[in-house]
Amino acid sequence: MDEAQLRFLFVFTDLIAPLVAGYLCYRYQVITQDFCNKLIKINIRLVVSILSFLSFWTLKISTDLLWLPLFGFLACIIPGLIAKYTFASSYKNLNDRGAYMMASMLSNIGTLSGLCAFIVYGIQGFAYLQIVAMFQTLFTLSVCFPLANYYHSKASRRHHQKNQISIRKLLFNLNQLPVLAMIIGFCLALKNIPTPQIGYDIFNYLVHIGAWAGLFPVGYITRFDKAKYFLRKTSDIIVVKFVVLPLIAYFVVIYLFNDPILIGSMIIAFSAPTAINAVLACSIYKLNVNIAISSFLSTTIIFLLIIFPLYFFVIKDLIIP
Repeated sequence: MDEAQLRFLFVFTDLIAPLVAGYLCYRYQVITQDFCNKLIKINIRLVVSILSFLSFWTLKISTDLLWLPLFGFLACIIPGLIAKYTFASSYKNLNDRGAYMMASMLSNIGTLSGLCAFIVYGIQGFAYLQIVAMFQTLFTLSVCFPLANYYHSKASRRHHQKNQISIRKLLFNLNQLPVLAMIIGFCLALKNIPTPQIGYDIFNYLVHIGAWAGLFPVGYITRFDKAKYFLRKTSDIIVVKFVVLPLIAYFVVIYLFNDPILIGSMIIAFSAPTAINAVLACSIYKLNVNIAISSFLSTTIIFLLIIFPLYFFVIKDLIIP
């Protein structure tokens, strides 16, 4: 068994296991919501920051990296446009339509796909996904959250309603420490300062801790009983995320890039399931959160059990011989 195949076991130990453990802890009231909230903060501010710093320090600087911010935006814009002009119009209730748009536009690139890129391509794949995720986050805060507020305001006919959350506070707070860590790591890579071996060792251990700290709370807040009623209504999102977007990404990246790790990482990025941020946006702006949860659950389960194993064992060898 080679190193990549050994890392595939992380799908069960680092991706599926923390989701299941989180859900069981909620069901049997082992821990509190306050504990989960603190775990989320520690993970973002400490663990993700260290991982981002180390992964960016190992980057091979090239002009190809200039394209990655654009991919971060396109990962939101393309499914958003598809949803707007196709399936979203079937939702007459604007709170439902807004939730559907959030579920379509926001993808779990930084956490779930980032870990999957690490499983296949190591630390370099993880770093590439963090660049895409960083600019997707910027798009989320500047476009998706205001759009969610627009749908709710229009549905309630309170157009004069002010934003319920400060964009300034979202952009400038301790949760943005990973961005600062990325910049520092990128500067070290730009100056060709070699990453010491201990940096790789720390990353390889810490990535497992980050997986549990990031996905355990997701399992805890997941409510299967409420989401199951909307599974059929969000089934078309599955087609867009796992068929349409990866095909678009494939024909774009093979034209732009020669680096096989970069090509494969971008295809993984554009195959990501619905992000938990879609649930957050719906919760903040009082859209139909069950639609977002339903899409998050269905796409995440399909990604873990079908899409990623298919990519790992079959597709990656076909697209990158």
